[in-house]
Formats: sequence, structure tokens, C-alpha cells
Amino acid sequence: MPVSYKEQMKNHTLPYEVKTKEELESDWLDNPETVKVITELQELDAHTSTASTSNGTVMREAKMPTIKEEAQNYVPQTTKNIADLPEVNIETMQLQDREGKDNEGTAFKYKVIVVDGEEFRVPGSVIGSIKGILEKKADLKRISVSKTGAGMQTRYTVIPIE
Repeated sequence: MPVSYKEQMKNHTLPYEVKTKEELESDWLDNPETVKVITELQELDAHTSTASTSNGTVMREAKMPTIKEEAQNYVPQTTKNIADLPEVNIETMQLQDREGKDNEGTAFKYKVIVVDGEEFRVPGSVIGSIKGILEKKADLKRISVSKTGAGMQTRYTVIPIE
């Protein structure tokens, strides 16, 4: 004769009470604590609860976005560049080192400045140009960088700002 799940679980200690479908249907709404917990769960997460009609267990279903919703919210990852900023104070901005991988998986290092929580890459050629300007104008405080070309043909022009 088959033994019920509840009988099998009598000797086990669980962190929750095991109830049959009939017990769940008869008294779950009578307990104000149950209603409170269900309400809190519904408020805390965006999942929906559904009851299985076969055995009375409660399952959680995640609300997943559709391809259309995901596409509408998609923002492609791009590397911002110092040339994207209108100007930079070279006395206060601190360079930070980062590592990345190219398309072939080869690791490389690069430098960034962080402005309002966003990283902006600072190419070595820009740092070299600033060094050259500082040799002629040691009291330089602010610069602007313009960018022309793309990929390996990218050129940067550092413009000192008074």
C-alpha cells in the first residue's frame, strides 16, 4: 500500500508545516498571518503566485520580459571617451587603471577618468599631448579633446583652455 507524503514526512523536521490540499483549502484564509504573508510577498516582488490543481502546492512564476520589451529597453554597451566631455580639469581628475580584452581575447590595459559615476577612457596619445602642452604652459588647468576618425585611424587633438 502506498504511503502518503505526509506520512513519509512525519519523522522529518521541516522549517514549514506540510498540509494536504484539503487542509490548505479549508483553513489557509482563516489564518490572518497567512493573509499578511501573502500580501507582503506580493508587494515585495514582481512574481505571480499560481496554485497547482494537482497537489495543492504553491509555485512561483517569474515575470520575464518579452523580446520586444527587452529590445525597447536595450542600451548597447559603449566605451565613452574623454573626447565626449566638453572639458576636463587636469588638476583634479584622477586617472584609474583598467583591464579589458580585445576581440581575440588578448588582455590589454587602459586608463579612465570617472565623471558622475561614468567611466571615460583616456588614450595614451592624449596623455602624451598633455605632457607636451605642460612643457610649454606649466600652469595649464583645463583642456578639451576633439576626436577625428574611427578605430585604428582615430586621432585626438588636445586643446588647452584658459
